Amino acid sequence: MDDHDWEQQRTEAPSLRRRIWNRLKDVVFMVVAVLFLRTFVVQAYQIPSGSMEETLLVGDFLIANKFIYGLQIPVFDYRIKGREPKRGEIVIFRSPADDKDYIKRVIGLPGETVEMRENRVFIEGEPIEEEYVHVEGSSPPPQAFYGPVTVPEGHIFVLGDNRNKSYDSRFWGFLDETLLRGRAEVIHWSWDTDHHRPRLRRIGDLL
Repeated sequence: MDDHDWEQQRTEAPSLRRRIWNRLKDVVFMVVAVLFLRTFVVQAYQIPSGSMEETLLVGDFLIANKFIYGLQIPVFDYRIKGREPKRGEIVIFRSPADDKDYIKRVIGLPGETVEMRENRVFIEGEPIEEEYVHVEGSSPPPQAFYGPVTVPEGHIFVLGDNRNKSYDSRFWGFLDETLLRGRAEVIHWSWDTDHHRPRLRRIGDLL
């Protein structure tokens, strides 16, 4: 092997190491970015029950905005304050009843008096329009009548759109805003579990 061959090997070896190192940095960056987005910005959720029909169906997969209502910083006992939830928004939260994630709609805000009569909601004695409500069954169950109750500060009152089939604030009380996980934004995938096929028309629907 002549001097030229030795010189070529010496110049190629560092180049290979640099390529490996750059590739490794790219992989680490992608992993950190995904973890950051999942922890602080967005997260995917699947709908397991019919409590939000017809707005959300079993088999819908959602993307949620985790930053909008504030964030609990892992490890540190510190929470970043976000904006207040608004009536009509669909929220994901940690249930105070069983410590599981649920998805419902914001109905009553802090300081408001909420009442239900035959599944119709009244705020401060006035009915509100709810085009999204879905009611199963011919006769209203006991939970179709509720209140009046006043929502305390720092809490909200949430209901499922499928009013006769939802385990919500009527059963376990007001939701502490610190338990909010995020706001549902868009359906990114939907699978019809009964017919074993995708619901292509639902993909991309904004919530």
